[in-house]
Amino acid sequence: MDESLLRAAVAAGTLGSEEQHRALLQSIVDVARAIFRAKASSIFLLDEDTEELVFEAVSGEGEGELIGMRLPSSEGIAGWVLVTRQPLAIDDLASDPRFARSAAERTGYVPNAMMAVPLLHEEAALGVLSVLDPPEGTRFGISEMDLLGLFAAQAAIGLVLLKKARHAHRVLENEGTTAASVARVAAALDKREDDAGLRLLAALEDVLRDD
Repeated sequence: MDESLLRAAVAAGTLGSEEQHRALLQSIVDVARAIFRAKASSIFLLDEDTEELVFEAVSGEGEGELIGMRLPSSEGIAGWVLVTRQPLAIDDLASDPRFARSAAERTGYVPNAMMAVPLLHEEAALGVLSVLDPPEGTRFGISEMDLLGLFAAQAAIGLVLLKKARHAHRVLENEGTTAASVARVAAALDKREDDAGLRLLAALEDVLRDD
């Protein structure tokens, strides 16, 4: 079996489903919105092929409607945060030239204030986590930015897992039953917590590569 296909099969069996990883991302934006008492929170994933930011999780305004919607990665506050890899808090978006009002209007919700942080993993900028419109009179300060940064660290891990799972399943889509069988075996082994199961899972790749 081709080594890249083998790795994809094992990954597909052990990384979990896309739904599981998206549930993690959704829980992050739900908690972030609740803690900051904001009207909305969202996670964008960068699609490197199209250079667009894709809504992967939304809580509050736009929830259930914006998932999968795409925006240019070079525009708006989220685009600025992605490119510069710097967090940003703005209390009056209307007065900031970086704010892309037309893009916000496309989502059906135009915020007044926003806090956004980049989602970073190793050397890569994976996306952006944003929180929109806290209660009137609330200002985003250093402590709030630090707290959102903790959420961003977890969101970045979620995006990494989501991307890996999607890649693994794409590789297997057009392959035969052998790869699918490997994925099922890997999934079964991954659920075991005993040493024997872990050793067998670790040896699976070596055995099949030798074949």
